[in-house]
Amino acid sequence: MKRIGCLVLAAVPVVAMGVFYVLGPDDADSGAANGPSVSQELKDAKARASGASKRFEDEQVIADAPPGLAAPAAKELAQKIVSSAENSTLDWRSAYGSVEDIGDGCGYTAGIIGFCTGTHDLLALVENYTKAHPGNGLEKYLPALRKVDGSDSHEGLDPGFPAAWKAEARLPAFRAAQDTERDRVYFDPAVRLAKLDGLGTLGQFVYYDAMVFHGPGVEADGFYVLRDRALEKAKPPAEGGDEKAYLDAFLDVRRAAMKQRRATLDTSRIDTAQRRFLANGNLDLRTPLVWSVYGETYRVP
Repeated sequence: MKRIGCLVLAAVPVVAMGVFYVLGPDDADSGAANGPSVSQELKDAKARASGASKRFEDEQVIADAPPGLAAPAAKELAQKIVSSAENSTLDWRSAYGSVEDIGDGCGYTAGIIGFCTGTHDLLALVENYTKAHPGNGLEKYLPALRKVDGSDSHEGLDPGFPAAWKAEARLPAFRAAQDTERDRVYFDPAVRLAKLDGLGTLGQFVYYDAMVFHGPGVEADGFYVLRDRALEKAKPPAEGGDEKAYLDAFLDVRRAAMKQRRATLDTSRIDTAQRRFLANGNLDLRTPLVWSVYGETYRVP
């Protein structure tokens, strides 16, 4: 795949410059003689070439980076730490069938990383699962899930949805679907961007946990907005900055966003977990680990 990407990258500028030189500089820029689309076509070709070049460079960075949080043992550890905050247990696999309304305005929260009926990710999960497994026990709730998306409403979901979710979660196919959606929407993008920012395993986890909690969006406290705010305060290692200083800045920004959402919101997943790892200089997220969330202490030997 790398070789194919390289060949495509090489071809695009040639096509772009071919358009320029065959037409001539005056023709390429002349809307009157050749129509407005010629100049725009050249600009679009250059933009595509630039985008392809950036993607290729990013892929090289990812390929050259250590596995980090994507290594099987580290990924398993990451799921345990997230589960301690999302489900108050290290046994994250026990949460496939969890479903309840926790009163946070997001409707039903369900599954291994807290998919929500009000934040689109649960709807996307069920839609994708239904495409692969039509006739499943959750398919009949799709119209209601589309209707309540973006709200805390249970309209069309009660009383049967929680029981249907629990029943479906007993099936390996639905468990695998939850894993796939978690990786596609949260884990893979977070780890990828953290590696591009030059962050080690701890930093990759910091991004992942933030992605899970705040969502992969650009709203006021979405993950990408929080990252932009952190970049205003400190440079990441990829830009020559100090890794610990940057992660401190990111956690500061994230904690402030959590408190702005609700002043009484518990921030121990940062204060007595990620901050503890960072204060100990554990940028590789090595075990053993000890941390606390919501007043409960967890240990991984």
